[in-house]
Amino acid sequence: MKMRYQHIYFIGIGGIGMSALARYFSDMGCAVAGYDKVPTPLTRELEDNQMVIHYEDDPEQIPTTHKDPVVTLVVYTPAIPETHREWAYFREAGFTIKKRAEVLGDITKDSYCFAVAGTHGKTTTSSILAHLLKEAGLPFTAFLGGISEDFESNYIREGDIYTVVEADEFDRSFLHLAPDVACITSIDPDHLDIYGSEDALVDSYKEFTECLKPGGKLLVREGIPIRGYTFGIEDASDYSITDIQVVDGSYLFNINTPAGIVEGVQFQKPGRHNLLNGLVAFAMADQVAESKDKLAEAMGTFKGVERRFSYRIRENDFVFIDDYAHHPTEIDAVFDAIREVHPQKNIMAVFQPHLYSRTRDFAVDFAKSLSQFDAVLLLEIYPAREEAIPGITSEWLLNMIKNPNKKLVPKQDLIHEIKASKPEVLVTMGAGDIGMEVKQIERELNYAN
Repeated sequence: MKMRYQHIYFIGIGGIGMSALARYFSDMGCAVAGYDKVPTPLTRELEDNQMVIHYEDDPEQIPTTHKDPVVTLVVYTPAIPETHREWAYFREAGFTIKKRAEVLGDITKDSYCFAVAGTHGKTTTSSILAHLLKEAGLPFTAFLGGISEDFESNYIREGDIYTVVEADEFDRSFLHLAPDVACITSIDPDHLDIYGSEDALVDSYKEFTECLKPGGKLLVREGIPIRGYTFGIEDASDYSITDIQVVDGSYLFNINTPAGIVEGVQFQKPGRHNLLNGLVAFAMADQVAESKDKLAEAMGTFKGVERRFSYRIRENDFVFIDDYAHHPTEIDAVFDAIREVHPQKNIMAVFQPHLYSRTRDFAVDFAKSLSQFDAVLLLEIYPAREEAIPGITSEWLLNMIKNPNKKLVPKQDLIHEIKASKPEVLVTMGAGDIGMEVKQIERELNYAN
């Protein structure tokens, strides 16, 4: 991307996607500054890298270096409300203002772009793909929606021939991209506050497939009603996993490809959903890598992504897992994965609903998914970008859960409730600020055990 602007200002700089872009522009020699609501480990890292950040919505606090519209580009996240004072300042002053996704499109359009789309699995698949490209020795830049445990970052720069991005369906952001290779991992109803109906969501994914560059390749999970090369488990897809065994908590399997079979592949992340993520990452890397065997070897060394089925404690008599699951389908996948690798264990789920609208739209499915666990601790709804919806509360959701071992818990009482219950497997789930509680839970439970 040619650097027309030397000063970049981010409204919402601490977001996982925004912070990766901030790192990129800093790498490019730009002066980066921004606003966010509160300090976090991510914003502290950005500040340590000479980025100027403040935490009050006040145009007076915008650095003077970023108040010239001729040299400053403003990047914002759709989560920012239109009432935001700084956003209003930049609009009224005639600055060039772009959504995060639009900037990603600008950055990646002149590279060979891999784009990972889907309601679930984007971050894990993108992180596996980045790991495979690294092990294959290919020059790439990756913008991830989570912290890769292999790279300890959400931004990876190993060259500029290839780029890896997540194609986010929220606000139809993925329509700004022009991929060479894209995949669709899943299309489950979500973001209905944006789309209104499942049909409109599917139509948007179909529109995304038309964004591929001429000659581009699309990989689609078996069963999704969009035409492309298919991938699946134990079926006749173009790329498929067969002969699965579980050995010491890891998967061992073969991969059928259009060019033959790759045997004896190992993968350490539990869950069939993660197997599918690994498979499509392999298929995408296979479009450019010289050696399938090298890709297969790299599959076995992938460590994972923070908050994606992340083991925090793993002892003989106690396991603590943390996951980003915030949709009923994702909760089901986490439950199935735990049951597969920890059979017969008593499982306690701690869940923080994310968004009032999502809780309302999927309440019945949330209740069904959570009822599978042996015990459920429910936190209050994390509002994110939304105002409260009358009648939509965690207590309302709790009443739908058909499980006698359920309880609505204030965050400050969470550790006490967990200790009192003494579960064999504990899993924390949610896309809100529950992730900020995980280290404290880990410390307390490690001490207790």
